[in-house]
This record gives sequence, C-alpha cells and structure tokens, in this order.
Amino acid sequence: MKLKSRIFTFVLVVAVLFAGMGATVQGVLKDVKLGLDLQGGFEVLYEVEPLNGEKITKDVLTDTTTALTNRIDQFGVSEPSIQVEGENRIRVQLAGIDDQSSARELLSSTANLSFRDVNDNLLLDGTDLKEGGAAASFDQQNRPIVTLTLKDAAKFAEVTQKISQMPPGQNLLVVWLDFEEGVDSYAAEAKKPDPKFISAAAVDQVLNTTDVMISGNFTVQETKDFASVLNAGALPVKLTEVYSTSVGAQFGEHALSATVYAGLIGAALIFLFLLFYYRLPGLVANITLVVYIYLNLLIFVLINGVLTLPGIAGIVLGIAMAVDANILTAERIREELRIGKTVKQAFNEGTSSSWSAILDANVTSFIAAIVLFFFGTSSVKGFATILVISILVSFLTAVWGSRILLGLLVKSGYFDNKPGWFGVKQSKIHSIEENKSSLDLTTAFDRFDFVHTRKRYFTISIVLILAGMIVLGIFKLNLGIDFSSGTRVEILADEQLTEEQVSDYMESLGYPSDDISISGESNNIAAIQYKEEFSQQEILELKEEMHAEFGADPNVSAVSSIVGQELVKNAIYALFYAAIGIIIYVAIRFEWRMGVAAIIGVLHDIILMVAIFSFTRFEVDVTFIAAVLTVVGYSINDKIVTFDRIRENLDRVKKIEDADELATIVNKSLRQTLARSVNIVLNIAFVVIALLLFGAEAIRNFSFALFLGLLAGTYSSIYISAQLWYVIMKKGLKKQGTLDVEKKKKQWGSDEPMV
Repeated sequence: MKLKSRIFTFVLVVAVLFAGMGATVQGVLKDVKLGLDLQGGFEVLYEVEPLNGEKITKDVLTDTTTALTNRIDQFGVSEPSIQVEGENRIRVQLAGIDDQSSARELLSSTANLSFRDVNDNLLLDGTDLKEGGAAASFDQQNRPIVTLTLKDAAKFAEVTQKISQMPPGQNLLVVWLDFEEGVDSYAAEAKKPDPKFISAAAVDQVLNTTDVMISGNFTVQETKDFASVLNAGALPVKLTEVYSTSVGAQFGEHALSATVYAGLIGAALIFLFLLFYYRLPGLVANITLVVYIYLNLLIFVLINGVLTLPGIAGIVLGIAMAVDANILTAERIREELRIGKTVKQAFNEGTSSSWSAILDANVTSFIAAIVLFFFGTSSVKGFATILVISILVSFLTAVWGSRILLGLLVKSGYFDNKPGWFGVKQSKIHSIEENKSSLDLTTAFDRFDFVHTRKRYFTISIVLILAGMIVLGIFKLNLGIDFSSGTRVEILADEQLTEEQVSDYMESLGYPSDDISISGESNNIAAIQYKEEFSQQEILELKEEMHAEFGADPNVSAVSSIVGQELVKNAIYALFYAAIGIIIYVAIRFEWRMGVAAIIGVLHDIILMVAIFSFTRFEVDVTFIAAVLTVVGYSINDKIVTFDRIRENLDRVKKIEDADELATIVNKSLRQTLARSVNIVLNIAFVVIALLLFGAEAIRNFSFALFLGLLAGTYSSIYISAQLWYVIMKKGLKKQGTLDVEKKKKQWGSDEPMV
C-alpha cells in the first residue's frame, strides 16, 4: 500500500500542478506586457544637454522625466517606459500606440503659447496658464475650440484693456504657438520650426476672467493635440535624439505569431525526444518543463518585465538549456543501471553524482547572463532577464522538481528490475563485479582517440581561424545601423516585392538607396538602409507616405554614430568581463588551467562565428552580441561538464606517472560525456533551427548566430579545450616527473598548481 501511495501522490501532484496552471495561465498570458517589436510603437533615446550651461544633475533628469511623463499622460498611453540611463540619457518607450506620428510630435514639441498684439509685443505666455488648464471643447455652434484657464484674472484684464484701446483693425489679440529649442533631432539638417499662428480675436472690452476660449479653423483632433501640448509644459533642458526606432503594429503581430509558432515547434521536438529517448525520466522532464515555462512567464509578469522578440527566443532557448540538468541526471542514472545497480540505487547515485556538473554549468551561464544584462540595450536586457530567470527557475524545476517526481516513481517499487523504462536495454547491463564503478563502463565512442589526434584538430582550427581573419580583413563585417549609425526602413507589404520595385519607389519619394534586401516567406518584406541619419520630420513624412502606399506603418530605426560606438565598446566590455568572471569561477571550483583552456575554446568559437558572418554577409546587429554571449554561456556549460568528469576520474587515482595515463583519463572523460553533449546540442538545435526557419525576420540573424555557436562550441569542447588542458598538464608532468593527485585532492577546488 505504501508503494502504491507514491504512484498516487505522483499523479495527485501532477494533477494539482496542471490544474493550477490551467486555471491561471490565461490571466498570466493576458498580463504579459509586450515590447515594441511585438505590438508596435516607438522608442527614443535622448541625450540631455543643459539650456543655459548649468550642470545636468539627478534633479534635472527627474524634472525632465516628469515633463515627458506629463506629455505622454496627456496622450493617454498605457504603461509607458521612461528610464534614466547613465548620467545624461533618457530612454522613452511607447508600446502598442496606434497613432505613432502624433505621439512622436507630442514628445518632440516644446511648444509655448503666447498672446501678442499686432506689433508682435509679448503680452502673455505659457507661464500664465494654470497647470493642466487647457482642454478641448466645443462652442455654442458645436465648433471645436480650446479652453484655457489663466492664473491671474487681473493680468488678463490689464492686457485686454490695453488691446481694446487700440484703433479698430489693430485691437487684435494674436495667439501663437512658439517652438522652443527643447528637443532637437540628431540630424544636422534639422531646423527649429517657425511659430504657428493659431488665431486673432478682436477685443473691444475689458475681460476680467481666468477663462479664455480660443477658436479657429480647428479639427477635433487638433484641439486635443493643442491642449495636450500646452498641458505638458516646457522641458527644462535640451534633448538630442541619438537613437530611435519605430515599429508598425502589423510588424509586431507578424513577429509575435511567427516566433511563437517556431517556439512551439522547437519545444514539441524537445518533448518528443526526451520521451522516446529517456522514457520515464523524459516524461518527468517534460512535466517539469511545462511548469518551468509557466513559472518563467509568471515571474516575468510579477517583476513587471516587458517581453520582446529576443525574450521569446530566450524562453524557448531556456527550455533547451533547462533540459541539460535532466539529461545530465538521466545519463548518470543510465550509467549506474548499466553496471548492475538497482533502479533505486541508480537513482540515488545518478542524482548525487550529476549535481556538481549541473551547479557549475548553470553558474557560468548565469555569469554570462548578468554581464549581458548590465551591458545590453533595452531589448537585449529583456533577453538577459529571461535567461537569468530561466537559470534560477531551472534549479526549482529541472533539479528539485524533477528529482522529487522521479523519486516518487522510483521509490514506488513499480519500476524495479525494469531498466527499459530508463532507456537501458537488458543486454547492455553488466554485473557490479565486472565494473566497480560507472566510470569503468565502455561507451559507443571508445574507438575515438581524442588526445593523440589533437594536432590534427588543432591544425584544422588554426587554419579555420587564419582563414577567418583573412576573410574578415577583406570583407569586414556587414555592420547594421546599431554599430555603424544610419537609418533602416522596413516595409511589410501584402504582395511580393522586388528590389527594383522598392528602389524605384524609394527614389520617387526622394530617398534613393543602393542597400535594399528582400525577405519574408512571400518576399513581402523589404529592408532599406541609409548611412545618413534621418530627422524626425523626415521619418514622419516617410511613415505617412508608406502607410498610404502599403496600408501599414513601416519600421524605421535611426542610430547616431555616438550610440554605434558605445554599442561596440559595451560589447567588448561584456565579452571581457564575462571571460574574467568565468575564469575566476572555474579556477575556484576546479583549477586555473581549466579556466584558461575553457576561455581559449570560447574565443575559438567567437572568432569562427564572426568570420562566418563576415563571409556570408549576414548583418551584425545588437542581437548578435546577445547570441555571442549566449554561446559563451552554452560553450562554457559544455566544457564544465567535461572538466567535471575529468576531475571525477582523476579522483580515482593516487598518482599519474606518465602522459599516457593522463591521456587515458582525458579520453575516457570525453567519451563518457559525449552522449550528453550530443543530446544537449541536438535539443538546442531543435529550437534554434525552428527559430531560423519559422521565426520572425528580426531574430533570423540571432538564430543563425546561435546555430553557428552551438556547432563551434560542441566542436571546441571535444577537440580543443580538454586537449589544451592535457597539453598544459603534460608539460608540468615532464618537469615534475609525476602528478600527485592524492596530495592535491583537498586543494582541488583552489587555484594552486596541481603539478
């Protein structure tokens, strides 16, 4: 009865989990905030400059964000994002906004209402208006007007008395909308707009009131915008745009559906693989992966995160990376079963022996994700946030949750003497007498001598790297505007497009370009790039023309050279600090030579990725950096598992007398972890290829970079890093004459030399 109760408990726990998720998942999905690239909107990065030479302080930045918030509130945008970056930057993100042009004009307009006489003498200005006192309304004839509330009725009486005493025809109170130098475009050709004439009213009596009505040839929308601009107030600083991007709603909908579809395909392939290859552990892994996905979304909602395209890719990629812990555990259980241990013994030994590799692999990935968060831009930060959450949640589900659920099934006794439920054939099981430890097992890869053929693979890698450097020197990188500065325009059409057609159309608009590419499933997406940075006015005019032509707003991104240089610098910093952090951690957990060998292998992967991007002419944008750091995390993860097995095999011997003994240990460790490496890269490849084939165009380069990195990372883990460590240790062995492993076991976690 006790054994059966464990099966019942398992079913009950799973039923409760799925019932709870089923009852709340709709609410969670509804509360997920989508980024610009998934629902449309625009983003602007302003550089804050003083108007009168005063210093930019935190208080000045706070006042500026307040003024911008007031402007956005007047427009009614839900949940805008206004963030201070660094000492003099403000990033504004408005997602899901329908009328982007009006909102953009509202942000950039620093209008100040002025009342003047016919001789252009200033009588009243915006400072005389009561805060929030402007409103759109209608007169008695139901014509749109703007009503104002002044601060001082006596002052308005004085002004109207002066005007009323002027001769007929000159007794006019003229209303102007003056534009100040509050927001400038980054484009050199941008100019300060001329004041806009609003109305001129004849005054023949003194008006002692705070209520003023302004009438003119207004539309309803114009009165709303007019009132909004006045209520927003003047900005206390000069803002210069250094980056902007605008995404059409249709682009967002297309990107969301395509990426979710690709993610579902990738996840389904992973689920099927785990179920058919690992059987019972695979079933448990699939259950915990569903919980894992749900918790990721739930936590993301609770922290008020914004989900972007790279974020969705991060969730799906996180699924594949979370599988790592399940595969590591399942493989160790299978090894224990193969040496004749019972299912319960194999479970206890397998879960225990896999823990250190899981911990080390996830910590190194966590380091890469944290670095990516601190040095990434807004959309990349979203990707990094998802990765951080994924790593933490995987410990809860893939480690703790999986072990509890699998433990309930194993301890039920139902699966005793049934290794087939764990994917182990009876013919592959040996007695404990034949193999005292799972580390003595033969593998399907025993015919491979990785160590003694290392020179061949070192030569291949050196040739590839040199060829890559030559290719890079000749072709350079095809840098996107994120790094090179300029403007990028993307068109989404209902029909097939051609380069010639798009070229003729852009030339007719006065924006000719030689850099046009066509993509999309039906060749209905055109990307046009310019080295010049478009002004706000040019972007607004271009969007208006294209909306009329194609029935959808285009995507328009403009980046100044300042931001491009900073992105390159931050990318280098990110890679440098990630490498330093990983070396330090590996040195503490293992020893410093392993850290050096791992980082050299990772640099090998990055160089190959960059070289192939140079040769294929794929565009290098900001998501490429996210892909590189993700590959760094995966590649280190893979190498850590190998080094963990080397450490485990070394712990079984007291001394190593010659290089052949050391080579045997390295070879054995690589063979024993190769199945895990292949299965992990296969699962991640399921996701990456699905994103590459079915995902949105915006993350196509990101997916391609990940795919290259996966192949390079697996190759370097098997043929480069472990062999480099062997070469370093071999030199020390020659000098010292022996490797005293027993003496150094207590120091194995330190960075002291082992030899």
